Amino acid sequence: MEMDAESTLRNVSEYYGKKLQSSADLKTTACCPVGGVPAAHQAILKRLHPEVTARFYGCGSPIPAHISGCRVLDLGCGTGRDVFLASALVGPSGSVVGVDMTTEQLDVARRHVDYHAKELLGGAPSNVRLVRGVIESLGDAGIADASMDVVISNCVCNLSPNKRAVFAGVAAALAPGGEFYFSDIYADTRLSAEAQKHPVLVGECLGGALYFGDFLRIMADAGLGDVRVVSAAPVALVDTSLLPLVPGISFYSVTIRAFKLAPGVAEPAPEDYGQTATYDGSLEDAADALKLDALHTFPTGVAVPIDGNTAAVLQASRFAPAMTVTAAGRHRGLAGAPGGAEGSWYAAMAKLLPGIFDAPSTAGGDAATAGGGGCCASTAPDTLVAPKEKGCCPPAAAPAARAQEGCGNGVASKKGGCC
Repeated sequence: MEMDAESTLRNVSEYYGKKLQSSADLKTTACCPVGGVPAAHQAILKRLHPEVTARFYGCGSPIPAHISGCRVLDLGCGTGRDVFLASALVGPSGSVVGVDMTTEQLDVARRHVDYHAKELLGGAPSNVRLVRGVIESLGDAGIADASMDVVISNCVCNLSPNKRAVFAGVAAALAPGGEFYFSDIYADTRLSAEAQKHPVLVGECLGGALYFGDFLRIMADAGLGDVRVVSAAPVALVDTSLLPLVPGISFYSVTIRAFKLAPGVAEPAPEDYGQTATYDGSLEDAADALKLDALHTFPTGVAVPIDGNTAAVLQASRFAPAMTVTAAGRHRGLAGAPGGAEGSWYAAMAKLLPGIFDAPSTAGGDAATAGGGGCCASTAPDTLVAPKEKGCCPPAAAPAARAQEGCGNGVASKKGGCC
């Protein structure tokens, strides 16, 4: 591991092990839950030991539903808040492994293993194992390949100086059809070298925040290219003295899920093969509908049109017994927003954060489509055509005008417009 990486890990460990004593010490809202915790999870969280919850610094609720009996790995488990929550959800027939590099954090978790076994498992033997290690080297921490059904992480991956190693390790640890379900912080542009090295920004999950596009490419390289946005919220800098380090940059806390599919199965973009999926309503606490992500919900008994990647996920994952997926027919073109993984990302974010998150404009003047926004064709040369949700479309222009003005001769909208 390079010296810069070692220094980053050392600084992060010191920040979380010694400088932060409770969530009240945080200087941004990055490491604060964004809400949306299911009622069943909230009931369990109320039963956790106060020392565990007092030193929780996560940025979301990265525990997926329907994990009874699963083998779960928590990356950067800290004092064990999500480990013990997952322990209750998987039950005595499942297991949870927590990996963390910070001794002070692990000491807190280890003090309360027996407490939570008694409180959450009715006195059954603990199904939790806590390991000191770094998430860039899961094999060295004793995590075997294909040994996990679900990998979770709560605002930790951005702290890593080698995110490629983290995501590759997750892909290796997951069994076929397994799921990487995690919350983290992302930025709408790349950060400066100064911001990436600032100890407070790094410690509070902002300095290591990846630009959306870079994150999606790294995930694809790791074999986890089918990235799905579940929830999102903007992140605020409480300490305004940090603002000059990140001028004009917006940060978002995003909960994501990505499933491990067989090599070559996931396509770069959602493609339409005329398939549908019907949910049978059999999953616990989901009698009426199954929500897969921000763009895909399956009401019970309704045949919902799906793209090829979604069909592959539903057939390979733990949801397969509850779904009926029709066979693929002829290819009919794109099934979602253009732009591949980035198009789907922007569509989901715009849907979750209307008026807050906007589709970016491209250098050529055409806005990326997000949730129905962006440019659309005009049939009349002098007519502005509004897309379904946001932005404006300029009137058609002659090639010479386009060359000079970039996006026709219309007035661009600030929010999701064409220019």
